[in-house]
Amino acid sequence: MHPHDLVLTPTHLRFLGRRLPRSIGRGGLTSDKREGDGATPRGLLRVTGMLYRPDRIARPAPWAEPIGPADLWSDDPADPTYNQPVRAPHSASHERLRRADRLYDLVILTDWNWPAALPGRGSAIFLHRCRRPLHPTAGCIALRPGDLAWLARRIAPGTRILIR
Repeated sequence: MHPHDLVLTPTHLRFLGRRLPRSIGRGGLTSDKREGDGATPRGLLRVTGMLYRPDRIARPAPWAEPIGPADLWSDDPADPTYNQPVRAPHSASHERLRRADRLYDLVILTDWNWPAALPGRGSAIFLHRCRRPLHPTAGCIALRPGDLAWLARRIAPGTRILIR
C-alpha cells in the first residue's frame, strides 16, 4: 500500500489521511463481478480519466475532459464497444453520461474490465457524486459532492484504488 492509494474500507474511502464517507453498490462487494449485479468489484483498480459537466462545474483538474450531450457509455456485453465511451446515436444498450440529475457532474473513470473488456464482467465502475449519503449505487463508489471535488483536485491518472 502507498500513501497516495485510495483505500475502500467498510465505512469510508481513505485518501491522504482523510476519511471520506462513501456508498457502494446495492449488491455489496464481490470478487466475481457480473454486468447488472449491482455489486462493487473487489481488487486493485486505477484511475484512467475524469469527466465533468462544463455547463455545471468548473474543470476540476487540468486533465479532466468535458461531458457533451452525445456522450454515452456502452453497457451491452454483446456490443463491440462494451465498457467504453461511445457517442449518440448508439443502438446498443448504453448509459447516458450527460444526465438530468447531478450524479455525473464529475466522474472519475477506473480501469475495471478495461481496456480489453470481457463481456459480462461489468462496466462503468466510476467514482461519482452520491444520490444521498449512504444510498447504494449500481456498483460504483459514490461520494458527497464536496469530497468528490476535493479528491478530484488531488488524484492523477494511475492513482490506485484498493477495494478489499
